Amino acid sequence: MSHYKSNLRDIEFNLFEVFKVQEYMDAPAFSGFDQETALESLKEIERIAREDLAASFVESDRTPPVFDPTTHTAPVPAAFKKSYDTYMESGFWALGLPEEIGCQPAPATVVWTAAEMILGAHAPIYMFSAGPFFASVVYHNANGVERDIKIAQHMVERQWGATMVLTEPDAGSDVGAGKTFATPNEDGTWNVSGVKRFITNGESDLQENIMHLVLARPKGVEGIGGPGTKGLSLFLVPKFHFDLESGELTGERNGAYVTNLEHKMGIKASNTCEVTFGDPQVGGGEPAVGYLLGEVHDGIRQMFDVIENARMLVGTKAIGTLSTGYLNALEYAKLRVQGPDLTEAADKNAAKVTITHHPDVRRSLMTQKSYAEAMRALYVYTAYWKDQVLIGGDNAELAAKVNDLLLPIVKGYGSEKAWTLLGTESLQTLGGSGFLQEYPIEQYIRDAKIDTLYEGTTAIQGMDFFFRKIVKDQGVALGHIQAEIQNTIDNGSAELKVERELLATGLAQAGELVQLAVNDLMNAMNEIKSIYKVGLNTTRVLMALGDVVCAWLLVRQAEVALDALGAGASGKDKSFYEGKVAAAKFFAAQVLPKIAAELEIAKATNLELMELDEAAF
Repeated sequence: MSHYKSNLRDIEFNLFEVFKVQEYMDAPAFSGFDQETALESLKEIERIAREDLAASFVESDRTPPVFDPTTHTAPVPAAFKKSYDTYMESGFWALGLPEEIGCQPAPATVVWTAAEMILGAHAPIYMFSAGPFFASVVYHNANGVERDIKIAQHMVERQWGATMVLTEPDAGSDVGAGKTFATPNEDGTWNVSGVKRFITNGESDLQENIMHLVLARPKGVEGIGGPGTKGLSLFLVPKFHFDLESGELTGERNGAYVTNLEHKMGIKASNTCEVTFGDPQVGGGEPAVGYLLGEVHDGIRQMFDVIENARMLVGTKAIGTLSTGYLNALEYAKLRVQGPDLTEAADKNAAKVTITHHPDVRRSLMTQKSYAEAMRALYVYTAYWKDQVLIGGDNAELAAKVNDLLLPIVKGYGSEKAWTLLGTESLQTLGGSGFLQEYPIEQYIRDAKIDTLYEGTTAIQGMDFFFRKIVKDQGVALGHIQAEIQNTIDNGSAELKVERELLATGLAQAGELVQLAVNDLMNAMNEIKSIYKVGLNTTRVLMALGDVVCAWLLVRQAEVALDALGAGASGKDKSFYEGKVAAAKFFAAQVLPKIAAELEIAKATNLELMELDEAAF
């Protein structure tokens, strides 16, 4: 029996009833992709995820890859390889990527809902299959260079693996402090030297080749280099050398070797590696030869094409895991008989009931349901704006800003809420049984914790959200979302009057939080230590606005559901729409009032914590 439980009905509801993506699917950017194709694709992806990908979920965790330091290899379990091969044979990895490199353009909304199901069933499979996406990054940054376009095409056609190579042992999240460098060769290639850490899928036996996208600092050329991220360039460094024209491997090993495999808490099938480039003492002592992508000094901008996609991936993974965690908890609660109904607790002869009859279990289940469905709408809403960027036109510039603003909410808010709720609510619903490996939730929790850490910790997401996405943008994107929320508040149905009032209050309080942080930032121009107050509250700002946006999206869904109920929805559809209304009402009443407390905490923020002697800790 599959551990994975999808919510395809809710995915289709978001796509075609709330955001109505079918209305713009005929745009040239999507090359004829239509609603029927989307529905058929999503149904097949759901089947593959539930039947084939989920099949290796447990075994991959219990018998993870083992690193062989003599050969620098780390083969994956046979069951995992079978699941991976099934996914790659399906061809769905090509969705949403450029036609010019052999893929299938599609709306980002469809791509990410498909990704949710794959990530929810077995996340490392999606991660290992990311080579074609990296190829699209190479293609978009090739600047017309025929060599780089061919490399992108080879990566897709031959289904190579790929990695994003940023982090170094001593630099961590401070990418600009990296010491990896590159020196030019006479033939136009570069030799890359250094050690990188936390490289996802840096080694496996799944693909014939792996293309490492490496950030390094060019040396040996006049005018090239410099401190910080601005001096970095992006290099394409393959595991094996290949013929540039045909893509065929030459059989010669490049000097990029895995030198360690991390022993992790979760997602164990995904090899997290230390990779050493161009060390004469490692492997055969070969130099790590790479190709400069685009121009020098452009590496961090190019890598952000990867990073932003990765942040969306992480948030979607977290949300997909919470969803299946909730649905597993719901299934258990419907079957688990324990104790009488609370109204008959004094009657020793009262019939025992399933735990769905108990008040706190119902509170827990609705908490899980409302967050999971709100955050699904959050990532689809974010992808909707990416669709508008792809379509182009007068709306594209604003769309890009709104998409950028929402990404740290998807990643930071989504990962924190998913990880917390899986432990405090989903597992708790199962009681002691949830702590056992017979049920999947304990693995969900271990696999989900990383989502709050990689591709930028939650604190980094909060800083990015405030400084780059609000202040640097001068509030343009935030103002647009505030206006959309206000429109719902002003023009919603009478049945959701209370919820719209709560939303109005929450929106105003979140706005005060933002303004408070802006004021502290302005004060820092005269008293630099005021910047500490900003840093103490940026995560709070991120989480509060996440609550407001999610509440708003649930109210939007509830409005659609009310229309459907008014039109006579029946059977399973009736129950589905009633659940939508209930989730919106619950979330508005249970979550939005907490923003008031966060605002008061922020107002009381002072510098005492920053002035405290370190020894006091």
